[in-house]
Amino acid sequence: MTTEKFPPYPSYRRTEGWLERVPDHWTTTSLGKVTLDKCDGPFGSGLKSEHYTDAGIQVVRLQNIKLDGFSPGDPVYIDADHYNRNLSDHSVVTGDVLIAGLGDPRNPVGRACVAPPEIEPAMVKADCFRFRLDRRKVQPDFVALQLSASSWFASGMMTAGSTRARIPLSSMAKRPLAYCPKEEQTKIAKFLDYETAKIDALIEKQQQLIALLKEKRQAVISHAVTKGLNPDAPLRDSGVEWLGEVPAHWKTGKMKFFADLRSGHTPSRLKPEYWENCHIPWFSLADVWQLRDGKQLYLAETKEKISDLGLARSAADLLPAGTVILSRTASVGFSGIMPVPMATTQDFVNWIPGKSFTSEYLLFVFRGMSAEFDRLKMGSTHKTIYMPDVRQFSCPVPPLDEQKHIVSYLTDKLDVFEQATSRANDLMVLLKERRTALISAAVTGKIDVRDWQPPHD
Repeated sequence: MTTEKFPPYPSYRRTEGWLERVPDHWTTTSLGKVTLDKCDGPFGSGLKSEHYTDAGIQVVRLQNIKLDGFSPGDPVYIDADHYNRNLSDHSVVTGDVLIAGLGDPRNPVGRACVAPPEIEPAMVKADCFRFRLDRRKVQPDFVALQLSASSWFASGMMTAGSTRARIPLSSMAKRPLAYCPKEEQTKIAKFLDYETAKIDALIEKQQQLIALLKEKRQAVISHAVTKGLNPDAPLRDSGVEWLGEVPAHWKTGKMKFFADLRSGHTPSRLKPEYWENCHIPWFSLADVWQLRDGKQLYLAETKEKISDLGLARSAADLLPAGTVILSRTASVGFSGIMPVPMATTQDFVNWIPGKSFTSEYLLFVFRGMSAEFDRLKMGSTHKTIYMPDVRQFSCPVPPLDEQKHIVSYLTDKLDVFEQATSRANDLMVLLKERRTALISAAVTGKIDVRDWQPPHD
């Protein structure tokens, strides 16, 4: 659905601010002038983390306020008695407009949503605003959508703060607003409900496709590294649960017998000489976040380097090119091959392949072990695979020529999956952009949907 399918209004007038022009019959005002009551969240000692409980009054936080609506997330609560004694002035009820007073590069300040029916009883946290509107004039959904549509502009024009954009409550109340008659607002809301539902259904299909491609990708890797490429090869029981049956002519055994295991280390941050005049690439969890879904084979350039002294004093090893790394904490299961000599933090275990392994095949073995990693992970917050379990890793070891064929096959096969996933992601981005453009056009008067009627199916 594109905005070109709908006509503009017959006539417009110029206005100040980001809208530039509005339909002649629309009213221009400010948010505060259509508001009956407003508040921000408590600062200071009024609300602290120790006040949070497992149930009670829900606390609306910045992460709940999204451009496309209210996000339940992981709700937090405070005790009802504390709320009733000290914080009831910050209440939220169904239909209130919730606005983010603080932004970041991905989530603009000034974005807004409507408090959903299931939220009560609730209150806003610091940097979150609640506006209770005069519904004789405006519909909350219409106002929230227009505020979100203008949030990037508001972020640049009305904010204070150098690192994270912030708008105070008083400035938020001055935000320009334009609205049409209530029956027209209702028509716009029905139009957007219908059209965005169609777009959302298309987005959901792409998300399902991406999930299916991910599952197939994992299945292809696991099958290739445990069963090989010859469907007629006789099989034998490996005696290892995650491997199951393997080709009868393959070796199996503890991984440490076929590759040299080295643990990573982190030099002391209190020793500046360890981090000065550095030239040794030092791979850390910070580098994991820079890499594209862990699908590449070789590691990229590291964000940090260490010195020879730092390497020596930390008891770390300078690992040769071809070493296969595996994250055993936080991003458990991330793997890659060192293209040059490197060192790693203690979050990684590092495997130097012996004569029985190629680096690329060993890497794909790790990428086929996701179910085994899930079984071994420990910890409630930061998942970890402990070293005693790492030392017990078992693996299949095909002849070297088969390893090379498997790697070649997987490289080609996974490229097909990657291209299909990329196309689905590109389509999702396009659909989301169209959705945003359609909403913005409707709630700012760029298109006239007064004559729109939902098609009869």
